[in-house]
Amino acid sequence: MSCPRQSTAQPIAAVPLHRLAHARSGDKGERINIAVFAYRPEFTPYIEAALTEASVQALFEHRGAFRVTRYHLPKLDAFNFVIDGVLEGGVNGSLNLDGHGKSQSFRLLSALAHVPYDFALAHGLLDDKTA
Repeated sequence: MSCPRQSTAQPIAAVPLHRLAHARSGDKGERINIAVFAYRPEFTPYIEAALTEASVQALFEHRGAFRVTRYHLPKLDAFNFVIDGVLEGGVNGSLNLDGHGKSQSFRLLSALAHVPYDFALAHGLLDDKTA
């Protein structure tokens, strides 16, 4: 799946992923699992473009992530990310508060997706400051 072709002259809007999708997560040891579900099927290509394995690893690199595997779930308009090394010893081994999978899913949803401005406007993805 790829993003619809965009004209180079067409304005682009940077939209936080939480406007396009929601997430569910879990954690076990040093690994978290974050599934990202598009609110609408037409949002899926933009989520796919924004959340590559490399971009997700870069987002969590400061927490020690050393591997990200992305699984596409096309019938659910979703992607599942397995992120290794990110929990700093796991729930029981870390002194960090709130460093578990659930709080980390919000970090992922704060990433930006680049969508055509007209598409973002038509789907109500822009806030008052952006529009």
